[in-house]
Amino acid sequence: MSKQNNTFERVLVGVDDSADAQLAFRYAMHRCIKDSSTLIITSILEDNEMNVYQALTRDYVHGERKELEEHLKEYRQVALDAGVKKVELMVAEGDPGETIVKDVIPASDADLLVIGSLSKKGIKKYFGSQAAYMAKYSPISIMIIR
Repeated sequence: MSKQNNTFERVLVGVDDSADAQLAFRYAMHRCIKDSSTLIITSILEDNEMNVYQALTRDYVHGERKELEEHLKEYRQVALDAGVKKVELMVAEGDPGETIVKDVIPASDADLLVIGSLSKKGIKKYFGSQAAYMAKYSPISIMIIR
């Protein structure tokens, strides 16, 4: 796969509803439109957000995952409406940084990872807090948006 003019064929973007992730999503979308690349949108269901009772309740995990999948479909529609030709979705579970680096990147065959730099304040820990980890261990090029 040649990288003429620094184009990437498969762009993976991590989304989590933080402001930085929204910027990353917009950047990835425009890049895919410009380069006629495939956009792969991923979000990670963090197991540490569940309490013991929820973790033991299969329906809870299934419900959370289904909700996340539905949410990613909204992102896909935005990307398609904006002019991205090919959009794929990937939901995984675990620690976001580690899961993206070890599981999502190899499974998606992406050649560029785009993420936001900051974590959203509040209860949930977002990708931004994982940006340094992903930058250090990502096997592919990474673009951190702020």
